Amino acid sequence: MTVHDVARRLPPIAELRDLCRSLAVLDAILSPDPEGRYHSFCAGWADGEELASMRNGSGDEYSIVFSAAGAYVRGFAHEAPMSPYGNDGEPWPGVLDDVPEVFEPFVEEPAFTDHDDVPVVTACLWREATDDRWRHGVIDFPAGRSDPDGAMGLFGLLVDRSPEAYQRFAEDYYEVPVDLQTVRDVYALRPLSQELVSSLNAQVALADLAEDLAETGYP
Repeated sequence: MTVHDVARRLPPIAELRDLCRSLAVLDAILSPDPEGRYHSFCAGWADGEELASMRNGSGDEYSIVFSAAGAYVRGFAHEAPMSPYGNDGEPWPGVLDDVPEVFEPFVEEPAFTDHDDVPVVTACLWREATDDRWRHGVIDFPAGRSDPDGAMGLFGLLVDRSPEAYQRFAEDYYEVPVDLQTVRDVYALRPLSQELVSSLNAQVALADLAEDLAETGYP
């Protein structure tokens, strides 16, 4: 899988936003400590902008900015051969070259660059509000690698959007049983109840999630 495959399989912007919101809420229930969470979502990241993010704790991450202009996706897999740190400190050719002007501020966004202003990126996609599909740069991928930009590991739960996929991920990552029906309910953005929360984590009260639900904008 490469970013090209991801572009063909990502859902429209609104569906992706809802999925990212659901992932963040499920992680908030399973991990009361924000530092231990894999996914997060900030509905008030900046004026008119929302941010979905993933950090796996081992150096891999993605950020998705949702705005009136559309959506911008940045992924970084630290061991990918297309890392800028294996390319003289420069993004791999083609990864960022065709980013539309409306999304260029995100290319240079301090949260997405390192202390030398190098964009921390191995995979990038975007979709303007008027686009009918996700787009990416023209890239000559390094030969002989099945996941040269890290897209397979980064975006797996965004392209396989089944509740079963999240259940498998969460049981492995958090090392606890995960109720499949509860995942289905949260994926459907159904209102949370104490019963639903307890079915995932009996140690968490619904009231404990008030701040997280406000931050994510979960309905």
